[in-house]
Amino acid sequence: MTIEDFRNEWNDDSPRLTVHTSGSTGKPKPILVEKRKMEASARKTCAFLGLQPGDTALLCLPLDFIAGKMMAVRAFVCGLQLITVAPDGHPLRHEDTGAACPFSPPIAFAAMIPMQVYNSLQMPEERARLMRIRHLIIGGGAVDSRLEEALEEFPNAVWSTYGMTETLSHIAMRRLNGPAADEWYTPLDHVEVALNADGCLVIHAPDVADEPVVTNDLAEIAADGCRFRILGRRDNVICSGGIKIQAEEVERLLLPHLSAPFMITRRSDARFGEIVVMLTEAEDLHTAEEICRKVLPKYWQPRLYRHIDCLPMTATRKPDRAQAARIAAM
Repeated sequence: MTIEDFRNEWNDDSPRLTVHTSGSTGKPKPILVEKRKMEASARKTCAFLGLQPGDTALLCLPLDFIAGKMMAVRAFVCGLQLITVAPDGHPLRHEDTGAACPFSPPIAFAAMIPMQVYNSLQMPEERARLMRIRHLIIGGGAVDSRLEEALEEFPNAVWSTYGMTETLSHIAMRRLNGPAADEWYTPLDHVEVALNADGCLVIHAPDVADEPVVTNDLAEIAADGCRFRILGRRDNVICSGGIKIQAEEVERLLLPHLSAPFMITRRSDARFGEIVVMLTEAEDLHTAEEICRKVLPKYWQPRLYRHIDCLPMTATRKPDRAQAARIAAM
């Protein structure tokens, strides 16, 4: 879909349009959403960041999914000047074709997935452009500790976002850099959160969702009753020999020690019920096993290590947990 196609769809007579879920927890599915709710979400973000009409906004995400659509909607309804580039892994790359560089003057607002930010940091010219973005929001996946550390000295605001297709993009943000850096997400206006009996986050956002959105994200709510942080997904809890192990927590502990991409998943086991499995792009499985023994508690250590050429990812570059479990079961 092109920006012209989406603009025409946005401006037609229908009060609704179709968006697709990312597929991180199952098969992507279409959802029919109201345009007025997308507009409400767009205005919340622009108000939170203090964006003004005429500010430049970079669209570098696919318009097939909610994140790209919402960047366009923010520009449409808040009067932002939209700059579009191909949605690839290096959105700030500019080949000298004689045309004016789209990143001069600097961008006021951009949304990227973690992979795009990581790639941009590796190239000096792209890194310099990234640093000049006034408000950079990162969504579509967790920001790991190494990426967060690489961004902490950026002169402008960098944010991690929390949200999903069902909430029409993010409903909360947390600052990753500067004196205001925080490990807790702050909800946008008219958004409240709570925990259900399973400890999962429940989102009350009547401007964008008619009913409370019950997530599979295990969360903790701060003492102020407003801010929250994510502990992991309920469906990523591995129950091995009666011990409950959060896959994301295992990954967090290992991340500083492993250079090759890896993922923690599960496999059914007659003795333990489930076992912890590591999928890794590293060929040296012995070294990976040694590191796990040093870093992880005994009962969290993988019982199976499997080399894989490329970790399974969804179309929006999130870990494909369902496919990982299928691979582990082979």
